[in-house]
Amino acid sequence: MKVLLVNGSPHKKGCTSVALAEIEKTLQEEGIETEQFWLGVKPIAGCIGCLNCAKSGKCFFDDCVNDFLEIAPGADGFIFGSPVHYAAASGAITSFLDRVFYTDAHSGKQSFYLKPAAAIVSARRGGTTAAFDQLNKYFTISEMPVISSCYWNMVHGMNPEDVMADLEGLQVMRVLARNMAFFLKCKDVAIKSGISLPKREQRIFTNFIR
Repeated sequence: MKVLLVNGSPHKKGCTSVALAEIEKTLQEEGIETEQFWLGVKPIAGCIGCLNCAKSGKCFFDDCVNDFLEIAPGADGFIFGSPVHYAAASGAITSFLDRVFYTDAHSGKQSFYLKPAAAIVSARRGGTTAAFDQLNKYFTISEMPVISSCYWNMVHGMNPEDVMADLEGLQVMRVLARNMAFFLKCKDVAIKSGISLPKREQRIFTNFIR
């Protein structure tokens, strides 16, 4: 079993990275393989709705989005981390996730179906719950079980040293990791026991303006 941890901060070794590292360490202690994926600092364009993904199976913009979608099918769970910018997730991870989930859905690959996911956010002070809610919406529209912790998944600090001193926040990260590991193990046992995935219906689209 493997969990992909996505760092949506422009700082590879910043505050968000500290939180993801705490999760990664705990997942490995639980016997779960991990891999970190950093978005980097290059500009990430937003989705332009061209539907190239429906024709070619990949996004028109050939950048880290396509790199991520190549490895996503091999993951069993996902953690997406972001700093808080103006009470929202970073612009980079917002554009990234818009295109990742749009491309996956329209290409028919369904790399995320019933795979558990969680969002974690890092802020100096405020705006965390708004950013947290924003990120969770990608999961709940994609039939992904959302993994929770003993508090909302956030850490606080101006720099990595501050985050290391946020003992409650780091505990939230560890509990989140153990809950993720537990869910993955339960899912594995269920599938091996012959419990089938839920019956799927053909999607119905209703337009409000006719």
